[in-house]
Amino acid sequence: MAQSDAAAAAMALSLTQEYFQIPVVTRTYTTACVLTTAAVQLQVITPFQLYFNPELIICRYQIWRLITSFLFFGSLGFGFLFNIIFLYRYCRMLEEDCFRGRTADFILMFLFGGILITLLGLFANIFFLGQAFIVMLVYVWSKRNPFIRLNFFGFLNFQAPFLPWVLLGCSLLLGNPIAVDLLGISVGHMYYFLEDVFPNWPGGRKLLTTPELL
Repeated sequence: MAQSDAAAAAMALSLTQEYFQIPVVTRTYTTACVLTTAAVQLQVITPFQLYFNPELIICRYQIWRLITSFLFFGSLGFGFLFNIIFLYRYCRMLEEDCFRGRTADFILMFLFGGILITLLGLFANIFFLGQAFIVMLVYVWSKRNPFIRLNFFGFLNFQAPFLPWVLLGCSLLLGNPIAVDLLGISVGHMYYFLEDVFPNWPGGRKLLTTPELL
């Protein structure tokens, strides 16, 4: 009994250490998404309390919807696992590679993407914005790693910049609306252009400056 208790304690300690080795932004966002889905599964809250509704936000001051609409990916199932794996993978790679030692700049990208997706979501009639946010992260990562080759489900090989379009193609094949993918791609391209392209043009300059507050 003592040995099993010690083994369980060691495993718990190892999992805790592994969890806290995840970069802080990735850890916070992924945990919030998992906890939100768990709360819905346990019927503590319902999706109707989470979805993006401008009228309720403005008229009834339900400000939390600006955040919760990015945290819910549907009930537990393949769709949720697919989204959470992509979120964890590409958010972590961005934070550990492109934004290593630049947590404030990464938070600025989150704010930029979140605000633009919310504003454009007003016209796209999208109730949950998290998937568009994931596509934005994937797009930025793919543009910053153009020579990496990827294997998709073991049968499709391509270079990283094609990944957002492969995801869009999957949405088409599955009969899902592609407005979400197009929204994420559009916002991701805006960030990439302002951060990586325009400053390198003759006369260009860096427009996205991280505030001292961050």
